Amino acid sequence: MSAPALRLARPDEAERVVDFVNANFDWRLPLVNREEYFNFYYRSGGQLQFALAEEEGRLVAAAGYIRASSAPGADVWVSVWVAEKGRNGVGLELMAALPRLTGAGVVACNNIRPKTMAFYRFLGWHAGRVGHFYRLAGLSEYRLARVADPAVLPAGGDLSLEPVEGPEALAALGMPQSPHTPRKDVWYMQRRYFAFPHLTYQVYAAKEQGRLLAYLACRVVDSGQGKALRIADFVGGTSLLPRLGAAIDRLLKASGAEYAECYCAGVGPAVMAAAGFCERREGDANILPNYLQPPLFENTEYYYFTSDPGRFVLFKADGDQDRPNLPAD
Repeated sequence: MSAPALRLARPDEAERVVDFVNANFDWRLPLVNREEYFNFYYRSGGQLQFALAEEEGRLVAAAGYIRASSAPGADVWVSVWVAEKGRNGVGLELMAALPRLTGAGVVACNNIRPKTMAFYRFLGWHAGRVGHFYRLAGLSEYRLARVADPAVLPAGGDLSLEPVEGPEALAALGMPQSPHTPRKDVWYMQRRYFAFPHLTYQVYAAKEQGRLLAYLACRVVDSGQGKALRIADFVGGTSLLPRLGAAIDRLLKASGAEYAECYCAGVGPAVMAAAGFCERREGDANILPNYLQPPLFENTEYYYFTSDPGRFVLFKADGDQDRPNLPAD
């Protein structure tokens, strides 16, 4: 038997790919079975964003990916990875080929299963836990958070956050310089935070003497029992975060939320503490619910991988995360 052919999907293969995923994944995925999600995540510029392993005309593995920019060779997040039963080796071969097939400098994934981390480490990539950081609003009573330790760290900084009113305003500002990967562009930011189905985000710009330094994207989630301010993304040098501590605290107070929270990797606890955020470690007594509609009163852990950890930074909305958990059909 010849080696499987590894290639990118053609635009006309969407139905074939969806059928393969449905036949071989553990459950029906909303990402591939809901049209608005499939089109948002896996179609852009006339492309169908799947890599395929094909053997004698039959699919044996597929990997759906999400582009971080419109540029050729954009960095990508892996979103769906499926192999035929008993063909995990081919699936791993396809994953290893993704940088070559897509031209991406960085291949990463937000929210992998802990038991799969060994696969990515086998490829020589980095896999680990996504950090979780939070800032309590300093209330006398909390209805949503479960607070055993009410500590609130000092938050200072000299920078302010200005609202970016829409995609045109963001295009006029352009992108800030950033040392981090994945490399995002205006196309990505406009699409992700102003055209995402079902959710509304607020995007803020940090400037210094008229020069754009960073973007912060967030949204207020109302559980019915209390609100949380979710920091979904930060684009710019993360060393700027301590200079934005007071500005983020003002957003927290203005939102009426019980706490601000941030899942991120590649940002050290000392940087987050300097911005006024406590680190939630595994097993901590404080509970900052992640699932809020309806609220599930437990902490949630996320894990990730990246092919290039050196400059890599990940936030909650990266990849296919921070979306409503809608039914597949």
